[in-house]
Amino acid sequence: MARRAGVVLAERAPGLDAVTRRVLTALLARTASGARLLVRPEPVAGQPVAFLVAARGVFAVLVRERVPEDAELGQVVIHAEQACAGIAGPRGQVLARSAVHLAVVLGGDAGPPRERRLGWVLTEAQVPELFRRDAAHLDRALVDSVAGQLVERLPAYLDLRVSVPEKASAGEGLLGLAEVTEDQVGAAQLRPFESWLTFLHPQQQAVAVRNYSGPARISGPAGTGKTVVALHRLRFLARRSTGPLLFTTFVRTLPLVHKASFARLAPELVERVEFTNLHAWAREFLRARGHEVLVRSSSAETAFSRAWVAHRLTLQDIEDVGYWRTEIDRVIQGRGVSSLAEYQRTPRRGRVRRLDGAQRELVWALFQSYQRNLAERGLHDHNDLIALALAELRREPPQRPYAAVVVDEVQDITLMGLRLLRELAGDGPNRLLLVGDGQQQVYPGGWRLSDAGIPVQGRGEILRVNYRNRAKVLGFAQRFDATNQVDDLDGAAGVGLREVESANAGGKIESWRGPEAELGAALRTALAGSSVPHGRTAVIVFQRKDLDRCTALLRSAGIPLLRLDDYLGAEDDRVKVGTVHRAKGLDFQAVLVVEFSARPEEDEEQRELRGRQQLVAATRARDFLWWGTAEAG
Repeated sequence: MARRAGVVLAERAPGLDAVTRRVLTALLARTASGARLLVRPEPVAGQPVAFLVAARGVFAVLVRERVPEDAELGQVVIHAEQACAGIAGPRGQVLARSAVHLAVVLGGDAGPPRERRLGWVLTEAQVPELFRRDAAHLDRALVDSVAGQLVERLPAYLDLRVSVPEKASAGEGLLGLAEVTEDQVGAAQLRPFESWLTFLHPQQQAVAVRNYSGPARISGPAGTGKTVVALHRLRFLARRSTGPLLFTTFVRTLPLVHKASFARLAPELVERVEFTNLHAWAREFLRARGHEVLVRSSSAETAFSRAWVAHRLTLQDIEDVGYWRTEIDRVIQGRGVSSLAEYQRTPRRGRVRRLDGAQRELVWALFQSYQRNLAERGLHDHNDLIALALAELRREPPQRPYAAVVVDEVQDITLMGLRLLRELAGDGPNRLLLVGDGQQQVYPGGWRLSDAGIPVQGRGEILRVNYRNRAKVLGFAQRFDATNQVDDLDGAAGVGLREVESANAGGKIESWRGPEAELGAALRTALAGSSVPHGRTAVIVFQRKDLDRCTALLRSAGIPLLRLDDYLGAEDDRVKVGTVHRAKGLDFQAVLVVEFSARPEEDEEQRELRGRQQLVAATRARDFLWWGTAEAG
């Protein structure tokens, strides 16, 4: 096939130099197995010599003896993005500008590339990397559809192939977009999350490439693609800057999962982006400044327990110990309250129970005892990490600031965490992007972005179409009353899950209720009856103690497991198991939710929190949701 490709290239583009002809011959030979190649017979500076459309995506191709300077690469990137802007995909979506790759192939005697800046850099021997099937984004129909639209847009390029499609339509010789059938779209839905990084809804695409004069916010109910948009925007910003970038969130493991997704979208840029949770960033930042902060969660809980023993007689008749632990964690420390006088006037957003002045004095005394217990042992807690990092950042900003900071699941970060991120991003256009949904908040307490000095007026986006959950799964999740009023993270009216449109029909729901003694058998039956592979299935619970129970039941049945605490996004054949707090930001083809009905009486705040947690758990499922309720007996 390579010989045939060489003949076609020599006939149609005789003016190419020897190195370029050799590289393009290798690419053209791949059209026999479904790829498409558009070649510019007379190369022009600042423009790709070819566009390759293959299962792995769309590539603007340069052939050089050495890597061009960033200015030239940037010019080629912008040209390629403009050439592909608005290319239609399935169901009204468009090819994302950030999904257009730049591939620089080094010919001649070039050694192994040492770095990748704005694009892929490969030697001739590495060209097969562009065709790896395990990283496929497009099926055959979509390859033809995208290539066909490029042919119409790029009259200076020749559509070269070494074989004729089996069913070429008269006149076009292409598979039109209308022929991308529902079956093909459905098959794509069954693939991992990264398959949908190729196309975006036009509104999502607009957000991903919009220019913001200051901090911006993306909100929207579960499944509307907020994180997908954030990753596309991260790549868009990386192509237009030279400094490092930061992607962070509250959950420890979530950034590493999204790093794996970003590596699929933008392998050439993944080393420029730091993916880490906020507390890990603060710890490393302080360590680099010579401050070793000792944080031990178990020791901090012991310190609090000792404080509670001293103060419980004055507080336990008002609320239980868990309420006051949260009050200190999310209100006093989370909001950076430094004195009793400040606490007396601090709004306790998200806390339903009202506290008078005398009750706040009692809580403050508990907090002081807790702090003394920590200090006596030279310990800090996770809130101290944020406060100390913020103080150090204000004392001496970093010498090499981040070009952009993207924050996912922002609704679960404390107000002090927001202030730290505001300080870290600094001022200027496109420096700070906050992504979240108040309806998915799984921790008590709350704030408004304005409380952290982050103005987003005129720079807020709300996504309204659910792409993750099939219609029946979405309908089940919409039953949960996860607070009747939802704001957009800054006090204005937001959009709740009940208001979104569904993009995907179908789905399957199963429910089970029975005694706890029969839960193990019910879980085994549900897993055995599911057509979804174990590796794309998750079991989600609401409390840590429930996690231990379910893990033991599944292990006794010999089912391979991986806790979400250790899940980094890699595919395997193990069922993922974790709490709803660890499942935040993730999705799975099938989800089994286990809820234990016997629990203490809940007040209004706890009921609202539980409703939000239930909504989050249900919306982790794409195609199949099993909801089990175990009753004590």
